[in-house]
Amino acid sequence: MNSKAVLSQKEVSLILAAARSEAQRNQWNVSIAVVDDGGHPLALERLDGCAPISAYIATEKARTSALGRRESKGYEDMVNGGRSAFLSAPLLTSLEGGVPIIVDGQVVGAVGVSGVKAEQDAQVAKAGSQALN
Repeated sequence: MNSKAVLSQKEVSLILAAARSEAQRNQWNVSIAVVDDGGHPLALERLDGCAPISAYIATEKARTSALGRRESKGYEDMVNGGRSAFLSAPLLTSLEGGVPIIVDGQVVGAVGVSGVKAEQDAQVAKAGSQALN
């Protein structure tokens, strides 16, 4: 039987704090979502001044990354490269800003961020995803 790490609220708090710190350091008003390896929400934080829709988008970016076991940017690149069929894939958003959380080579969850430019969302998400390393 295989085993792997599972995110607890302690780790989720560290991930949120690292992502929040990166966003605040850059004065970016974003929403930050953390999900488990099945894409189920563990935490959501919408910073002051961030649009309400960003909470939904951040969660979907995180879910996409967790289920796909890769950054959501990969799907955006596929769509931009002409594979428009990915636009209709269930439970996926083809937008940059979802990053998997990897522990001992296993995806244990993901961070999704929305509210600023795509590469800035990804920068904040990566800061969160690297908090456990």
